[in-house]
Amino acid sequence: MRPLAALAASILLSGCATHPFDLQGHRGTRGLAPENTLPAFARAIEIGVTTLELDTNITRDGVVVVAHDSVLNPDIARGPDGEWIAKPGPPIHELRFLELQRYDVGRLRPGTNYAKRYPEQVPVDGTRIPRLADVFELARDTAVRFNIETKLSPLAPAETPGPEEFVRRVVAEIRKARMESRSTLESFDWRTLQVAQRDEPDIPTVYLTAQQRFLDNICGGPAGGKPDPVVADCQPSPWTAGFQLRDHGSVPRMVKAAGGAVWSPYYLDIDAAKVREAHALGLKVVVWTVNEPADIERMRALGVDGLITDRPDIAKKVLGAV
Repeated sequence: MRPLAALAASILLSGCATHPFDLQGHRGTRGLAPENTLPAFARAIEIGVTTLELDTNITRDGVVVVAHDSVLNPDIARGPDGEWIAKPGPPIHELRFLELQRYDVGRLRPGTNYAKRYPEQVPVDGTRIPRLADVFELARDTAVRFNIETKLSPLAPAETPGPEEFVRRVVAEIRKARMESRSTLESFDWRTLQVAQRDEPDIPTVYLTAQQRFLDNICGGPAGGKPDPVVADCQPSPWTAGFQLRDHGSVPRMVKAAGGAVWSPYYLDIDAAKVREAHALGLKVVVWTVNEPADIERMRALGVDGLITDRPDIAKKVLGAV
C-alpha cells in the first residue's frame, strides 16, 4: 500500500478536485476487501474515490463504530474461538467496544450468498470493526470525503440508540476530528437527518430512499415496493420524519421539503425525468449501489452527480477521470 501522502497526491491529480462527479466507495470497497474495515477504506483511497461511504453504529459504552448491521452478522463475524457465529447477534449496542473487538470480520463465510456475490473480495484475517475515529485518522492526509450513514430503524428501536443520541455521538466524533467540512450525514431514517440539520446545519444531509420489495422507506400498503406508486395508495411511512409522499407528490419534493442537500435513491428507482426534477429543486443526486459497467454508464448518462459502488475500480475504468 502506498504512503497516505502519496495517495492524497494521486487523488488530487486524478481530477476529482475539479470535476463534480462524486465516486463513492460503498462500505469502502466491498467488492475487493472486507466491508467497512480499514483495509477496505485504504483500498478505496488507493483506487482514487472521492468519498468513502460508510455505516455507523454505537456500542454500549458510546463508541461510534463502523458497521452496517446493528447486530453481528454470521456471514462475516467469527468469535474469539475462531468459529463463525451461529446466528445474528448480539446487538452492537449491547457490547462494549473491547468486547466487540473480540470478533474477526476479515473474511466472508464460505458458501453463503454474500460470499458468492463478491468472489473477488480478498480476505484479511484478524480484521476488527473499526471506530469512526480510526477511519478519519486513516484518511486524514488525503482529500477524500466521508458519507456517514446512521444505521437505525424506526421498526427496531431496541437495537440502537434513538435518533437524538445517535446523531449527537456521530457529530461529536466528526467535530473531534475536525472533519465537518469533509463529511455528509446520510440515512434511510430521516428522523436522524432532521436532528442533524437542527444541531449541525453546516454538515450537508443525504436522504436515502428505496422503493423496492427488499426495502421501501417511502410508502407501504398496495403501493409499497413500487418505484412509481400511485400517490393516493401510498401509506404514511415511519421512516420519513413526517414528510409523506401524499403531501408532496414526488420523492425529490419530499427531500427538498425536508431540507436535504442530496437525494440518494436506489439506482433502479430513477429515470432522467426524476434526475431533472431533483436538479431543478437544487438537489444533487447520488445513486446506490451501482456495480455493473452498463449500469454505471447508464447512470452517468442520466446526469447523476455521483454514484456509490462496491467496485470503484470498475467505475473508474468506465467513467475515466472523474
